[in-house]
Amino acid sequence: MDRRSLIKHAGIAGVLAAGAAPAVHAQAALRWRLASSFPKSLDTIFGSAEVFSKTVKELSGGKFEVSVHAAGELMPPFGVVDAIQNDTIQMAQTASYYFTGKDSIFAFGCAVPFGLTARQMDAWMEHGNGRKLMDEFYAKYNILSMSAGNTTTQMGGWYRKEIKSVADLKGLKMRLGGGLFGEAMAKLGVVAQNMPGGEVYQALEKGTLDATEFVGPYDDEKLGFNKVAPFYYYPGWWEGGAELEFFINKKAFEALSAENKAIVRAAGAVAARDMTAKYDAKNPIALKRLVAAKTQLKPFPKDVMDAGYKASMQVFAEHEAKSPEFKKIHQDMRTFQRDQLLWDRFSEYRFSSYMTTVKI
Repeated sequence: MDRRSLIKHAGIAGVLAAGAAPAVHAQAALRWRLASSFPKSLDTIFGSAEVFSKTVKELSGGKFEVSVHAAGELMPPFGVVDAIQNDTIQMAQTASYYFTGKDSIFAFGCAVPFGLTARQMDAWMEHGNGRKLMDEFYAKYNILSMSAGNTTTQMGGWYRKEIKSVADLKGLKMRLGGGLFGEAMAKLGVVAQNMPGGEVYQALEKGTLDATEFVGPYDDEKLGFNKVAPFYYYPGWWEGGAELEFFINKKAFEALSAENKAIVRAAGAVAARDMTAKYDAKNPIALKRLVAAKTQLKPFPKDVMDAGYKASMQVFAEHEAKSPEFKKIHQDMRTFQRDQLLWDRFSEYRFSSYMTTVKI
């Protein structure tokens, strides 16, 4: 008697008695695919996807598994939104501002110039209106979102020459990340160059690129930028706290049991916390190594910061004029930010400022 006939005639009790339960159990197992926009070499960012997968498997007792695929394995790095929208994959791990070409609102899920720090972003997303507003927007793309971790405040990038004033930015050929930052820098005369991270070193070495920004000391050291661009500026005013996100296929998530939905949320929280903590632990050690290797660490001059702020506010105003939805999200974020900055004056900022002046 074949298995289908056995099940039809014997019922579940007969199936169990006949020893067919293992086959039924195997059919109940759940398998998802997660495509990342990042390479495996970035153990900080890509690592959060691996932590997520491991945690899902452990919490489910192996009944729910998520296979993790590095950039380019299933699709190009920036093909993940289309893949979720078309139900090709169940999840992605990415930086939402990579997709501002689709809609500038995507930037708010990651980082905008003079935006939120890592902790402020977490607070806005989870206990302000951030997640609600962004998921309302993402629904157009069949997406639900969760934090995948935060890089914390990024560095201002690597330059082949000193930046002494705003005038030094004019005509500068710079590799820029995604988002609204490129629009602000263009107003300052920077010529944006879009290229994969793996090609940047050679371009800097040849002089076809004058500068690049990436993340921070730990990741930047791996790419060797200090060997071809000795000036390392801070802070990265365009990424006060860059949030990486897990994009979840909305249809796939809604089809999950309540238990598996809870597992996905819990695993996301574990992965996000791990990534942010990893950056905080590894960046200062890497920065000391870079300085020891003759990297020239420099703050942006105030006039550069002021010009960047002015240009950024112009960019926001232009987008607000075109999109009521952009304006709604931007103004909500700024209202939240004002309260956060007020609190920070009396709490962590004051404490940290004092601690940098004493010997410990």
